[in-house]
Amino acid sequence: MKAPLPLPTGLRSAPFSTSDAAAAAVVRSRLRRSDLVAPYRGTRAHAASFDGSLLARCRTYAADMPPSRCFSHATAARLHGIVLPSREVDDRALHVSNLRGGRAPRGPGVIGHTISLHENSIASVDGLAVFAPSEVWCQLGARLTVAELVVAADSCLRRAGPLSTLGELRLAVARWRGRRGVDRLRAAIPLARERTDSAMETLLRLAIVGAGLPEPIVNRPIQTAGRTLHGDLVYPRARLVIEYDGDHHRADARQ
Repeated sequence: MKAPLPLPTGLRSAPFSTSDAAAAAVVRSRLRRSDLVAPYRGTRAHAASFDGSLLARCRTYAADMPPSRCFSHATAARLHGIVLPSREVDDRALHVSNLRGGRAPRGPGVIGHTISLHENSIASVDGLAVFAPSEVWCQLGARLTVAELVVAADSCLRRAGPLSTLGELRLAVARWRGRRGVDRLRAAIPLARERTDSAMETLLRLAIVGAGLPEPIVNRPIQTAGRTLHGDLVYPRARLVIEYDGDHHRADARQ
């Protein structure tokens, strides 16, 4: 079998839409060759560079995504780096929202939504249109438990590279009234804390408070000789620090 004919220059380095290919005089039979893959209707990606990752799938879908749509829900959460339960991470479907009413996006591998647009709702991650973190967190309210929403909120408010503020989350919840999941969002927001470092740290804090103990301070700075350390969960008056150590503390010889 002959090697596929080279594509026009503008279609060689990134995913593209079949309409762009037609405009560049690429015949349909060329789009069926094995050097291209078609993860979504109306798009093509280069097989050599398409690894099936979330980012690769989103970039391919975005090649034919109109400006009236953006990534939302669990897809946007993962693009932002918001911590989700494993069942949401393992779901390979892309959540895409139509911002201007009308029918929700459809197609294989796509879960469509229609959401009214708020002026502060849209952000960009790696050039992809997504809802802002505070809006995405509210969208998760229909699928996550209260504890999972607290973990997700804490990851938005994390100490290193926070995605949002507690005030922004509260305003987003206020705008979410009357929608699915708002009761869970309202239950989760008083439990969210800024300056967290990990999901397990959050779950440990919730377990401590749920057992009836006083709430510890999250990542309180502790001054030592020439260094400032941060205790995961701290009771300053009791001079007590609680640390949650991941498995690398057991498995890594250096630790």
